[in-house]
Amino acid sequence: MTRVPGQQGPQPAETAGARTAYLEGADRDLRALFGESSAIFAYLAGPAHMLETANDAFFAAIGGGRTETGLPLGQLMPELAEQGFLALLDRVYRTGEAHTARDARVLLGEGQSAREGFFNFTYEPRLDVGGNVMGVRVVGVETTQVKHAQRLTAEHRVLLEQIARQAPLPDVLEGMARAIEGLAPEEVLVSVLLADSDGRHLRHGAAPSLPDFYNRAIDGIATGEGVGSCGTAAHRRRRVIVTDIATDPFWDDFRALAGQAGLAACWSTPILARDGALLGTFAMYHRTPRTPQEADLALARVFADTAALAIERHRAEEARKAAEAREKAVRDDLAFLLEASSALTFGLDAAQVLSRLAASCAPKLAPLCAVDIIEAGRGRRVAAAAPTRRERDLLTSHIPVCDGADDAVARVLVSGTSEVARRAPTGPGPWHDLHVTGYLCVPLMDRGQAFGAVTLLSTGDHVFDGHAVALAEDLARRAASAARNARQYAQRAALARDLQAGLLLPELPDVPGTDVATYYHPAGEGLDIGGDFYDVFPLKDGSWAFLLGDVCGRGAIAATTTALVRHTARAVAPRLPGPADVVRAINEALTDRPGSHGTGFVTLVYGQLTPAPTGLDIELVRAGHNAPLHRDSRQSVHVLDTKGLLLGVTPDPHVTPHRLHLQPHESLVLYTDGITEARRADGEMLGDERLAEAVAHLPGQPRAQHIIDGIITALHTFTDGGTIDDDQAVLVLTATSGRTE
Repeated sequence: MTRVPGQQGPQPAETAGARTAYLEGADRDLRALFGESSAIFAYLAGPAHMLETANDAFFAAIGGGRTETGLPLGQLMPELAEQGFLALLDRVYRTGEAHTARDARVLLGEGQSAREGFFNFTYEPRLDVGGNVMGVRVVGVETTQVKHAQRLTAEHRVLLEQIARQAPLPDVLEGMARAIEGLAPEEVLVSVLLADSDGRHLRHGAAPSLPDFYNRAIDGIATGEGVGSCGTAAHRRRRVIVTDIATDPFWDDFRALAGQAGLAACWSTPILARDGALLGTFAMYHRTPRTPQEADLALARVFADTAALAIERHRAEEARKAAEAREKAVRDDLAFLLEASSALTFGLDAAQVLSRLAASCAPKLAPLCAVDIIEAGRGRRVAAAAPTRRERDLLTSHIPVCDGADDAVARVLVSGTSEVARRAPTGPGPWHDLHVTGYLCVPLMDRGQAFGAVTLLSTGDHVFDGHAVALAEDLARRAASAARNARQYAQRAALARDLQAGLLLPELPDVPGTDVATYYHPAGEGLDIGGDFYDVFPLKDGSWAFLLGDVCGRGAIAATTTALVRHTARAVAPRLPGPADVVRAINEALTDRPGSHGTGFVTLVYGQLTPAPTGLDIELVRAGHNAPLHRDSRQSVHVLDTKGLLLGVTPDPHVTPHRLHLQPHESLVLYTDGITEARRADGEMLGDERLAEAVAHLPGQPRAQHIIDGIITALHTFTDGGTIDDDQAVLVLTATSGRTE
């Protein structure tokens, strides 16, 4: 950019050599614009102010080819009379007193050839040897170019300030065009055309004085050789001067247009970026054929550089805004996908996943959305989203023909690829009632096969662009994965529930003289089989067997181990004399099992009870398990700390039978370590002592279920709703009053 000396403005980083060349070029342009002032003088004689002599600068200043001497000044320059300058000469001649003026405005010439000039001058009396006034001497300097330079500097400063505060580019360019038109000594019409990003076409930028029809006609002209002054200058990357449009071949295709607009000459200067890229063209039109002077070319260079600065600044700002818009769009897309993904993965129900998919798509991606899946070879609409209930009902009621060639869903299910169109689907459907104008159908894929499709429907002016298609496909992939995971979870959870149900009692048996209650709560989400188990079953002699244990581990291996323990106990208990023998048989079964069936140990409490007139006679064995609790009739709790090793580890568990008698309303409490090892937030466990205290503090003569309720209440109060890390099981046997209750 050419800068006026002393004018502050943004400067690019430059090397010393580049800056020197830049300043030298600026100085040349300013000298051409401002000119080099020279003194003028003339000698006038007598009261008629006869021009005796004058220098060349005087004749150049008055212009019009007037160079005669020996004529009265009023005859040589009649325009001075009306402006009062001849009257001033008369006064100096009469009074002998000099007159000085600064920046005096003078109109030189007459008619269309008249021009405005500014001068600093002095009228001095000429004296003869006797001291008498014999004439007037005129001495002065023309300041016209200085005045123009001041105006140019002011206009240039305004433009730079507009650029610095990032005024709209059209405002800057129009202001520049009007400034140049006002500064030029002769009529000039300025036009700025802006280059497309590829530099192949020029678009209207600013041309306030050119006719609108002309601006519309040249808007979008190509850059190329012979395409007028501007197209050629843009193509050549250098100035093109056409002094006479009527005869220049560059204007063959535009001559009639120029004639209609009254244009006769056009000088076009390319506007180039600092890297040489084409930004546009700066053109100066004239009504008559005209050859530019050096000042004209300098003016064009100054403002072409200023326009380059404005355009580059504008493009940089537009690029920044575009980058910010893209960044915001990316952030919005990520936020949308994150929010939608969170919604899709919340919960483990496949139907809910697909319903949330429809809700996420509408209205973000389209006004209407429907989701269809294939079940047993037939299509089923599982979700729909729309602005109104009526529209949603219309979508929900329509079931696509998933084996029809005219149906978009059917085609997408077969091809496994998305389908988009700016029209309503061709198959049957409520498209007219919904005012559908376009659709996007995206498959839901599982292991390379489409199990469903999500269909987005446009209404009104809404259309699907590549961005919307990409978002829809990304969301469909996430939804398909979430739905697949939900189905797999549902299948595994159902299997776990079925298997767990087969390992636990479907309902408690009615044990004579005994109130029985149980509690079981697996840890986690229920996908794995718990390791805790219990059982109560009758024996042939009228007694009853009971057991509660804990298998090391979870899942299928734990399930097979649990089944092995329970089935072994049920098989051998009727044939063996007592609990110790049953536990040894269970241990033998565990140690003899194949390695593929698991090698984990088992803790167990196994016992047998016999109803008696005064309560229950119980014999039990403890094999590495938590010690049972005995709550007596005085509400005291005793720990039955019998000896015994883990099962499934050594050939002999070294168990010792323990016998006790439960009087009416006394209870035996069996529990797993998931109860006592439950932790609160600070990591402290509930422990055996707190459990015993909870059982002891229960009021009155609680039934078996009331004891369990008290244990669970104490557990939840202690952990304050904390996470359960282990399975929990409780079995309570309470003696009744000798009869079945």
